[in-house]
Amino acid sequence: MTSTRTTPPPTLTERSPEVRLTLDAFGGLRADLIQDAFAYRPLPRMDVDKGLPRLLPARIRVYLGLFPHAVVTALALIVFIVGQFAVGDSFQGLKTLLFSVVPAAAVMLTLVRPVLAFWASLLAAPFVGILSGHFSGWPWSRNAFVAHLAVLAVVTARTRPRAGAWMWAVTAGATLFMEMFLGIGTSSDSVYMLFVSALVLLVVSVVQIRRDATRQVTAEKTVTAVERSKRTVLEERTTIARELHDVVAHHMSVVAIQAEAAPYRVDNPPPELEAAFVTIRENAVAALSELRRILGVVRAEDYEAPDAPQPTLADLDDLIANVREAGLEVTRTVTGARRALPQGVELSAYRIVQEALSNVLRHAPGAAATVEVSYVLGGLGLRIANGPARGLTKPSPSTAGAGHGITGMRERVAMLGGEMTAGEPDDGDGGYEIAVFVPVARVEPRDEESEETREESRP
Repeated sequence: MTSTRTTPPPTLTERSPEVRLTLDAFGGLRADLIQDAFAYRPLPRMDVDKGLPRLLPARIRVYLGLFPHAVVTALALIVFIVGQFAVGDSFQGLKTLLFSVVPAAAVMLTLVRPVLAFWASLLAAPFVGILSGHFSGWPWSRNAFVAHLAVLAVVTARTRPRAGAWMWAVTAGATLFMEMFLGIGTSSDSVYMLFVSALVLLVVSVVQIRRDATRQVTAEKTVTAVERSKRTVLEERTTIARELHDVVAHHMSVVAIQAEAAPYRVDNPPPELEAAFVTIRENAVAALSELRRILGVVRAEDYEAPDAPQPTLADLDDLIANVREAGLEVTRTVTGARRALPQGVELSAYRIVQEALSNVLRHAPGAAATVEVSYVLGGLGLRIANGPARGLTKPSPSTAGAGHGITGMRERVAMLGGEMTAGEPDDGDGGYEIAVFVPVARVEPRDEESEETREESRP
């Protein structure tokens, strides 16, 4: 059985790229001159904190910010004066006032509604021409001619060059229409208007494009300077990390060597002392290896991490045994059914417990600690709590609260999308408690037998 599929005919825009370009062009006309026709956009003050104006006194700079407004007002005044001289003694009264004021008002309108000012200037041209009885030129009287040029320049400077191109096209169409259908044909200044307005718009557009390019270059330079500053800080931190690695690695090597040689300096040392020195050496070597592995990433870009497995929750017994040898009483509790977790969760959980127990050793000597690991539905829960310090040795002021252990824990938990709380417990007995919950997506095992059964049952 054959099936036929009917493909709908392509639309006009899909069939003709020319039509699509034409629609896009008229869409730009609508966006620039129709949709924003009544938009209220007051002319902003000039920036007097850059360039030569910033060298002037503060009292003068306050008024200098209104310089663009003064220029537009001066243009409107020039249009008004041109209208007065163009009329002369031909007619007086209300006609003279309207003939001079209407074009000047269109220029002043550019201060608050620039696009509307263009349409007002364009529509005022035949009104002014008819009002003067075609005495001062058609379709552009002298003052309307100057007013429209001023409006085109100001509006283009306040919007963008594309809007200026559309205004020139609309002006050309309106000029030809007024000359062919509304004028008496005695005189025509259409060619002059189109030529002079094209020159004005070209100059304004070039200045505006250059100004925008300068702003863009300045912004890119600012971003480059910020990035360069960040890179400098990063390089300084890298240098500090390398120096810290060299210093700490040297001292840790000395500790390991002295711990290994110490039993040979004592005649018949007790077994407890030998075991203590062995533990010190092992911890020093382990810390030195970990330090070299982590700082090796900073030292070389082509550094490759070793293939040694990362610690997981299965290594908590060794960690707890290690801190117990250091004198910390630790009680561990595991609830829930143990299951394999993602490697990132396993590593982060191990590091959180490790850092928490290290904080107990540093800040709460003599206190007992409790480690609770909870395998719950939907995630993993951790709780590390300790009581108040009971030893005679108090934490050093230089180290108490000066590290980044808690911050590192929060970053690890946030990276995994979990939650963490840290602070004194609610029982009021003192001490410290860290509670963590890390969500873990449950992965259902595939039933291979059922899959094979379904495959065999398929036709």
